[in-house]
Amino acid sequence: MILQAHLHSLCLLMLYLATGYGQEGKFSGPLKPMTFSIYEGQEPSQIIFQFKANPPAVTFELTGETDNIFKIEREGLLYYTKALDRETRSTHNLQVAALDANGAIVEGPVPITIEVKDVNDNRPTFLQSKYEGSVRQNSRPGKPFLYVNATDLDDPATPNGQLSYQIVIQLPMINNVMYFQINNKTGGISLTREGMFRGALVGLSQSEKGSWVCPFQRCFLFPSPLLLIGSQELNPAKNPSYNLVISVKDMGGQSENSFSDTTSVDIIVTENIWKAPEPVEMVENSTDPHPIKITQVRWNDPGAQYSLVDKEKLPRFPFSIDQEGDIYVTQPLDREEKDAYVFYAVAKDEYGKPLSYPLEIHVKVQDINDNPPTCPSPVTVFEVQENERLGNSIGTLTAHDSDEENTANSLLNYRIVEQTPKLPMDGLFLIQTYAGMLQLAKQSLKKQDTPQYNLTIEVSDKDFKTLCFVQINVIDINDQIPIFEKSDYGNLTLAEDTNVGSTILTIQATDADEPFTGSSKILYHVIKGDSEGRLGVDTDPHTNTGYVIIKKPLDFETAAISNIVFKAENPEPLVFGVTYNASSFAKFTLFVTDVNEAPEFSQYVFQAKVSEDVAIGTKVGNVTAKDPEGLDISYSLRGDTRGWLKIDHVTGEIFSVAPLDREAGSPYRVQVVATEVGGSSLSSVSQFHLILTDVNDNPPRLAKDYMDLYFCHPLSAPGSLIFEATDDDQHLFRGPHFTFSIASESLQNDWQVSKINGTHARLSTRHTDFEEKEYVVSIRINDGGRPPLESTVSLTVTFCSCGEDGCFRPAGHQPGIPTVGMAVGILLTTLLVIGIILAVVFIRMKTDKGKDNVESAQASEVKPLRS
Repeated sequence: MILQAHLHSLCLLMLYLATGYGQEGKFSGPLKPMTFSIYEGQEPSQIIFQFKANPPAVTFELTGETDNIFKIEREGLLYYTKALDRETRSTHNLQVAALDANGAIVEGPVPITIEVKDVNDNRPTFLQSKYEGSVRQNSRPGKPFLYVNATDLDDPATPNGQLSYQIVIQLPMINNVMYFQINNKTGGISLTREGMFRGALVGLSQSEKGSWVCPFQRCFLFPSPLLLIGSQELNPAKNPSYNLVISVKDMGGQSENSFSDTTSVDIIVTENIWKAPEPVEMVENSTDPHPIKITQVRWNDPGAQYSLVDKEKLPRFPFSIDQEGDIYVTQPLDREEKDAYVFYAVAKDEYGKPLSYPLEIHVKVQDINDNPPTCPSPVTVFEVQENERLGNSIGTLTAHDSDEENTANSLLNYRIVEQTPKLPMDGLFLIQTYAGMLQLAKQSLKKQDTPQYNLTIEVSDKDFKTLCFVQINVIDINDQIPIFEKSDYGNLTLAEDTNVGSTILTIQATDADEPFTGSSKILYHVIKGDSEGRLGVDTDPHTNTGYVIIKKPLDFETAAISNIVFKAENPEPLVFGVTYNASSFAKFTLFVTDVNEAPEFSQYVFQAKVSEDVAIGTKVGNVTAKDPEGLDISYSLRGDTRGWLKIDHVTGEIFSVAPLDREAGSPYRVQVVATEVGGSSLSSVSQFHLILTDVNDNPPRLAKDYMDLYFCHPLSAPGSLIFEATDDDQHLFRGPHFTFSIASESLQNDWQVSKINGTHARLSTRHTDFEEKEYVVSIRINDGGRPPLESTVSLTVTFCSCGEDGCFRPAGHQPGIPTVGMAVGILLTTLLVIGIILAVVFIRMKTDKGKDNVESAQASEVKPLRS
């Protein structure tokens, strides 16, 4: 045995020398605390290090967690005899001491730490061979309804133990669309947007009041001016169950040498009771006690918080909802004020996050006959010529009823109650019962009988009656045509920039019929030479003078010369046999002179959309303009405050010249200037709006500063607190979907973090044995985006004594405020200085007194004798 031991030592020594271990400082050195890292599974009998000791040490001793694997030779060679297994023990804590010839410790012991480094020698395994779960149709995309979990014995801090989940198979696969998705890190299974709806994204238009207007009958709103329309695809009536095959791989799923495992997931699709109720009809002006329940909504699970959203932002919103989902009308409705209401019912969780899309509630207000007919004016005036034929229409009386149109409540009946005077007879007029059109019933009227008739007409619906008054004036027959004072008004020259609304010409015609009647009133029309409608004529009702005005801008480029023809005519028809002739027509020639005009853009606002991560130099849009005179145009930008863009001054193409950032502002608005090249260099301005679509380029962060997190010390039970994360990226259709984990392995024995929803998490203590001090807990937050971004944040949690006023934190030393020791030192120093001063004073006084005595003695010795 002794010989065998010597041979083993000799072999180790030869290996030691052959591999260079004898070099001082490389694989050998003095006895001191050291840490070594060794991969698990390596061949045994590997030399780790040689310790060298100073006399009188002659040998070494190894103790601690050797597991009968680690050995040390007399010469100080530390080695191991068996392959290590990290899963059995990840760290071996050893002690090495140097002994003298008598076996007494003369140096050490010193700690030696052996860290066993992981290799990927374990495959991941699911905790269950089959999972079962259920999901309701129309559930919110991205919200997990089931988790699958796998474990891997390898080190989770290395890729060996980092697992990635993936859906391999979905059965049935309808239209080659995946209805389910899995979070590759957490194993959370949720619906895709396709699983919730199959349809198209469409934009919302914006009303004049600033609210979003849906162009379709059924719209599901999200926190964006976008909506998703379509039919529910995940339908339990069509496919009540689905089967998924889920795989899990280690190495983060990024290596061809990854180990993997699979499991089966059976999913039952249940009916979603979160459905919009049928439209409600509510009778207006109800006298029943309010509020009145009119309908209800229900979330699939208890605990939802309900609210109503006024889609139209009305000044009076007469509806409410309780926490049972019952919807009430809170006051009587008036159909004449508003005949229908559309609003949304929203269900949220305890943190205020929407559980699903809002439901659209429709309430129609039923009409009752509560409005009488109203006359169009106090007196309605019509004119009729003397020679009017029997049956001709005189005019139409149009009364109004505010009740619902096309119902019996607003159906009006007309009846003539009285005619005055009854000359030459009564019943000269009739009125159509439902249309209100007045007709001449018996004979032609004569002005010599009476120049005016007054009719009293009863207008009624099924419950109300109203009297309206009509005045019919008998006028002379229209047997005279308008005649222009001159047929040719000559030439007129105007610049093309003459202001719209300017009066450019006065024309005049006369009519010999009875003044101030429809027979003599003259209306002027441009019948030739102005196809664009740039001119118009206003008539003075007292003089029949016509004023020619500019209605639209003149344009030299399209109409430099225009031969304008006017016609003068009466609103009343001419009598039989009389027609308009050349005397009722006039003309003039309009010459338009050229004015140098600024370029004209093809659009007032140009808009383009690009991703915020486009490469510098990418074309992001273009603008077009033209010069009316055909001059070349030069383009430039104005208001590019961020220096993101440049424009090709010839083509109008716009390019990026710097990194774009949606979070800095989208849309990004700049002005584009088009300037004439040469000439007067006139310019015009248009708008360019660049809409930036989001990419995941902002890491998560805490939503606010958590400064006052504390637990009362000592803990009687494990405690927890809630925090919120956010980021600056855009989240369409759903909010953020963060995952949370403890960032440091050393903290995992004391703390754990659990996800509440996509933005909130709960930090909990694992035990109650904490000191009364501050703890800084590092938490890793991953946004799960593409690409995923991750950040580490810190929460400072204080364990402190609690009183009536909350947490008591002992004040620490503040700069400028002395401690007790400093105060004592200052006091002693002050007393010492005072003592020194007093001692100096006393010594000085004593010295001065001695001097006085000597001087007195000397004075007595020299004092002359008196005679």
